[in-house]
Amino acid sequence: MVKYSSIRVALGITTSIDLEVEQLDVKTTFLHGDIKEEIYMEQLEGYEEPGKEHFMCHLKKSLYGLKQAPIQWYKKFESFVAKHNFKIIVDHCVFIKRYKDGNFIFLLLYVDDMLIIG
Repeated sequence: MVKYSSIRVALGITTSIDLEVEQLDVKTTFLHGDIKEEIYMEQLEGYEEPGKEHFMCHLKKSLYGLKQAPIQWYKKFESFVAKHNFKIIVDHCVFIKRYKDGNFIFLLLYVDDMLIIG
């Protein structure tokens, strides 16, 4: 979770050096995480295949309501931004990418909401 002090500092830097801010919301956030453990669930009502109503579903991806969903989403997001040379600073939801010309991009993550500053 982004600490409010991190947001205040980032927005303070934004106003002091006249940076741009964009806000975005990730749709279906908790459906992106990969599951590393064995998790099974009952078939959803109305989706049972005739004759196989007693079968179970083996989850390969995260679902809303799954207690592992938030951390799996964060791990997926963190690995993605790391591949694009973002580094974690201050706390685990503030990322920065620095360029050779002195420019930079801040990315602040709060569950499925992001601020991009640069």
